[in-house]
Amino acid sequence: MFNPTLMRIAASALSALALSTAYAQSKPAELKIGITTFMTGPASVFGVPAKAAAELYIEEMNAAGGINGAKIVPTYIDEGVGTDKLLSEYRRVVQEQGVNVMLASISSGSCNTIAPVAEDLKVVNIMWDCAAQKILEDKRYKYVVRSQANTTIEHVSAVLYLLRMKPDFKTVAVVNQDYAHGRDSWEMISTALKTLRPDVKIVAELFPKFGATDFSTEISRLQALRPDVIVSTSWGGDLDTFIRQAAQRGLMKNSVFLLPLAESSLERLGSTLPDGVLVGARGDHYFLHPELKDDPKLKNFVQKFKAKTGGYPIYPVFHVIQALEALKTGYDRAIKANKGQWPNNEQLADAMHNIEFHGLTRSVKIREDGQGIEDQLFGVTKKVAGYPFPVLDKITIYPGDLVLPPVGQKSLDWVKTLKPEIVNSPRIKTFLSSEK
Repeated sequence: MFNPTLMRIAASALSALALSTAYAQSKPAELKIGITTFMTGPASVFGVPAKAAAELYIEEMNAAGGINGAKIVPTYIDEGVGTDKLLSEYRRVVQEQGVNVMLASISSGSCNTIAPVAEDLKVVNIMWDCAAQKILEDKRYKYVVRSQANTTIEHVSAVLYLLRMKPDFKTVAVVNQDYAHGRDSWEMISTALKTLRPDVKIVAELFPKFGATDFSTEISRLQALRPDVIVSTSWGGDLDTFIRQAAQRGLMKNSVFLLPLAESSLERLGSTLPDGVLVGARGDHYFLHPELKDDPKLKNFVQKFKAKTGGYPIYPVFHVIQALEALKTGYDRAIKANKGQWPNNEQLADAMHNIEFHGLTRSVKIREDGQGIEDQLFGVTKKVAGYPFPVLDKITIYPGDLVLPPVGQKSLDWVKTLKPEIVNSPRIKTFLSSEK
């Protein structure tokens, strides 16, 4: 006999079973991840070391059991092919190859393009190196997070370090790459300068094209203006080329250079870079970290990386490792929340917010808005015995949360509220030479 009540109970049970099955996915033998990085072009000086680091670190993670027993299988995509092809490859590996998680990208321009696509595809995307703050301030994402700092954290720290080390400067100029990061970072730095030192005069704002090979026009202009401080948040091959040409023409003898991203260029530039240049490490990422240079985890990785590549790790190396550690932490948290069952993409995305993890240096947090918070290291170049390139002296480390606005506040609005007391905040820690 037909029993409507029993039929409703059975239907309800089947629905609950289907929902449970959807959320209790079987653990895969392999976890496919995609990593975009520059393997060609001027920015490959960042991307190639980062790829080497990812290979080393994934090998170590897999030897330790991967992620909850799933072996990590990476697919690498060349970010140097241009935005259109990068986006095409991104879609292909997710939709056709079944890649579970993406680590993308280095360039802020790439991240601006990829973030909404990742959201549409419902694939967790960890922005592992790009810095433009507007990506996460202008829109809130579910599947997109950043496992390192943004422009605000990096460049407010840069201004604070400049004001601490060279407090008497009167004029400043900038030479930045003409794209999202170059424009955004200068907007942040100039706003912080105008807020904390309104008497300082900006005498030149120069934006050569991304990938430029000749900076003679910019250098001639700066030689004529003789600013007290020259700022450049350029990076990779562009920064190397600019510094070499500036040094050859004597520009670095007349002005103090503030280079928030130049930690990655120290070894490549070697003796070209004089003493006294103010250098940032995009986080507290430095192989001679004053607190951690003798820590076994960092020390062992530095040795392995140097044996593999012939060079010392630079900040993109630290950043890709942070992204891998963030991913592992997110999976561990999602599996625990899912009562031991392998999570789906939505559960993993939820777990990637409000987490804390360790890479090779100090701990990193990802806030509820998806923004990573990492402490910031700055130092002054100094030639020492034992290294054919300058090391960093007078290292200062800025707490990430000191130089980042609260969730929901726009960075530029917040920067305009800074008070001069922040320059000498007791939370800021300074060290002597990192020389061994």
